[in-house]
Amino acid sequence: MVSVEVARQQWEEGYRRLEVEAADARRPAQLLGQVEVLTQELRRRVGAGFTLAELAEHYPGADRWAAEVVQERAPSLGWARSVATAADAAFHLYSRGARDYRP
Repeated sequence: MVSVEVARQQWEEGYRRLEVEAADARRPAQLLGQVEVLTQELRRRVGAGFTLAELAEHYPGADRWAAEVVQERAPSLGWARSVATAADAAFHLYSRGARDYRP
């Protein structure tokens, strides 16, 4: 089980990587599309009312299901290289809706 604080650090780092990679004019649409489909998947898996601990429970193994989701719903050239960043960024963005979220 991943601690909430460790997970949040990884999610924040993924979001920072997303910002850097999205600044590359060749890739922002691809990355943002991946984040969108992964956020939709988190909404389906976690629901609307959740805590950070409940969200963190879905983090282990996310690399596997995130790759499956992106491959199915948002494939693009080289998608596999950026799916981990997109997943962490999606968790980071989704975490802001947690009942116990604090910046």
